[in-house]
Amino acid sequence: MVERRAFGEAENGAVIELFQLSNASGMSVSVINYGATVTSVRAEDRHGEFAEVVLGFSDFSGYQPNVPYFGAVCGRYANRIAGGQFELDGNRYQLEPNDPPHTLHGGGRGFDQQVWTAIDTQSQSVRFEYVSRDGEEGYPGTLTAQVNYRLSDENALWMEYHAEADQATPVNLTNHTYWNLSGAGPDAASVLDHELQLESAAYLAVDDTLIPTGEQVDVEDSPMDFRLRRSIGQRFDEVIGGYDHCYVVNRAQAAELVRAAQLADPTSGRRMEVRTTEPGLQLYTGNFLDGSQATAGYGPHQGVCLECQQFPDAPNQPGFPSTIVRPGGGYRQTTVHHFGVD
Repeated sequence: MVERRAFGEAENGAVIELFQLSNASGMSVSVINYGATVTSVRAEDRHGEFAEVVLGFSDFSGYQPNVPYFGAVCGRYANRIAGGQFELDGNRYQLEPNDPPHTLHGGGRGFDQQVWTAIDTQSQSVRFEYVSRDGEEGYPGTLTAQVNYRLSDENALWMEYHAEADQATPVNLTNHTYWNLSGAGPDAASVLDHELQLESAAYLAVDDTLIPTGEQVDVEDSPMDFRLRRSIGQRFDEVIGGYDHCYVVNRAQAAELVRAAQLADPTSGRRMEVRTTEPGLQLYTGNFLDGSQATAGYGPHQGVCLECQQFPDAPNQPGFPSTIVRPGGGYRQTTVHHFGVD
């Protein structure tokens, strides 16, 4: 079922609404039309107890400003674009460098800070739409983007994206939820004790400013190797700054829905499997959460993001899969989070 209620008011006076999806098993997912943001996921542990497993807030004030992108859809281009610039069809475009000198997650006012329109609700789903006008944040063309959140009776949260453009433009959408399967909240335990397994034999090398060099690095014999399930913290101290890397998802063919990751909390027994059609998965261990007002009091490593997406900076990397959407084409992505217990 879907319950709909007011959640607050945006600066422009737009009503912010919350949609709670529930299934027969007792699991629930809440999303709001601001940033198409996931505000709550309540999942069952091995003893049948339900608890919150995402970092979020009970009222809209916590999401203004949403500096760490809690639960939001990031776009028009998620992750980083080097120098905030790219060239397309002979024209050079300058974006807002909100992560100087680069552009991060779409710019200073990306999709995460926009009020989306709920265009359809079904028994356990809600579909949002946002129209990004030509020139917004410096991107060419008008892009109409949709994301459909659907909760199945098998305890799977489906995120289905679709976008169309009237002019060639780069598109990369992802969801930026911070997961903590032991139970989320201001006093949440560190996720470094969570166990993680990634279906990835390589990751993208980056420079000192987290821009890909274009090289894919084998994870063998390194702290980046999660091919076998192990704790996130086991070799954490060997990674300067913590994990904030895009992994290359193992797959037989493009756009195939495959398992990309499995996250588990040994204490509660909660387990989450992630499947996606995307070529990359950004592993981010909440390194920039510092307990300040800007991060709403959440501290380092209280949540982990598993952001399924296209490769960062692909518009400037000819060796990466193209992220350009043209008229008559379109963008599609499916990512599924399936919850269970060990």
